Amino acid sequence: MNFVWATRGRSWGFRFLRDGGFPDPLPVYDHAFAGTEDEPTTYRRVGTQVALRFPDPDGRSDEAGRVIPHDIVVLPPLADDIRSVDDGQRIVWPLIADAFKSLWDLKRPLSATDIRRAFGDDPASLGSDEEHRP
Repeated sequence: MNFVWATRGRSWGFRFLRDGGFPDPLPVYDHAFAGTEDEPTTYRRVGTQVALRFPDPDGRSDEAGRVIPHDIVVLPPLADDIRSVDDGQRIVWPLIADAFKSLWDLKRPLSATDIRRAFGDDPASLGSDEEHRP
């Protein structure tokens, strides 16, 4: 999956669930979403990438009652097909919906192992449980 994805769960705070293959996805995320911090939805093309933000399509919220946002930096070639928030949600959400459903309600902080298992990644590729937070 060729994207960076940051979100939060019911009881765990904002963190990266996909890193787009970057050792540190934070600079990519910060660059793509610069100036959009207060926008509930975002579609922004930055070079070959697309910054995409939308509220949880299933209406999930955190313990404080806030709607959970999904912040995604879509990379090429997938980014080429996204021209709006609606396009992005239609194309990207099906790729991540099942994984998020299995993670969002965990009562403890997520580990890298939790995330990789939710996506069905090869257990041999399970790396460090070091956290990256946006």
